[in-house]
Amino acid sequence: MQLPVMPPVAPMLAKSVPDIPTGELSYEPKWDGFRSIVFRDGDEVEIGSRNEKPMTRYFPELVEAIKANLPPRCVIDGEIVVIVGDRLEFEVLQQRIHPAASRVRMLAEQTPASFVGFDLLALGDTDYTGRPFAERRAALEQAMAGAAAPVHLTPATRDPALAAEWFEQFEGAGLDGVVAKPLTGTYQPDKRTMFKIKHQRTADCVVAGYRVHKSGPDSIGSLLLGLYNDAGDLASVGVIGAFPAARRKQLFTELQPLVTTFDEHPWNWAKPDESGARTPRSSEYSRWNVGKDLSFIPLRPERVVEVRYEHMEGTRFRHTAQFNRWRPDRDPRSCTYEQLEEPVSYDLADILGR
Repeated sequence: MQLPVMPPVAPMLAKSVPDIPTGELSYEPKWDGFRSIVFRDGDEVEIGSRNEKPMTRYFPELVEAIKANLPPRCVIDGEIVVIVGDRLEFEVLQQRIHPAASRVRMLAEQTPASFVGFDLLALGDTDYTGRPFAERRAALEQAMAGAAAPVHLTPATRDPALAAEWFEQFEGAGLDGVVAKPLTGTYQPDKRTMFKIKHQRTADCVVAGYRVHKSGPDSIGSLLLGLYNDAGDLASVGVIGAFPAARRKQLFTELQPLVTTFDEHPWNWAKPDESGARTPRSSEYSRWNVGKDLSFIPLRPERVVEVRYEHMEGTRFRHTAQFNRWRPDRDPRSCTYEQLEEPVSYDLADILGR
């Protein structure tokens, strides 16, 4: 492979801002997938990731699609996504990262991925990284003019009012917000020179357990959160962490009177099933850290905390939630899914073009 920009390249990043900025900017939907830079030199294709490690082997169907839909020699920044029905499904995308080649092939057929391009780093023998984004976008539109699914060019606009509409509407299709790019900005790997505007909401959740911090057994690492579903069961929705060191120790002391046993806890996932067999607790191990113990200390579900979150992935918070404040005035049983804001449904095909 011989290209003007060679792998690995750390993608250019965005800094969070509370509102959609105005000025000499281009706005795009913020895709919820795996950030990827595609390098193609003829039949050679490499798919880079945010951590600069190749992901090519996990997406064989995209390798073929890239050969069919992108210029013979190019470097394009974008996002790998999985579309299920009319929306993005990040949880399904996560399952595509698997060590077994046989499973990679099976998932490539069952849950094929798509690639959404949104920046141009190189085309032919030309390095575009030093050129302004306005020029890169124009060249990218020409380079991807003939692309067809599962390879797409992201929509873009210079109208902040339309970007605000996208911010409100597109979440229903599983998108993550809006990105604003300075029209005069060059491509700067691993630098936060763009802006991202993401959805932030609050929810009152039940604290149902904790995990200790790596600094010691008397410090809280994270609190496990729950919400009551329609059946009246307390469902696990995510965690909060990121407490100062002194607060971790204070929390540990505060929560000790609530410590209980799994036999008296709604998340006794190790209790015998109908056949009498005992199964491991579903949160005990992490998919990404095989063998890492993620077991927790159960608490009586009596304390309520208000948290900030961006959006849901199924019945759980998509990212780690953030602590807002304690809610001693709330009855834990009142903490249900009904309080969560439902995004407007939106057909993903209308965003990508049918």
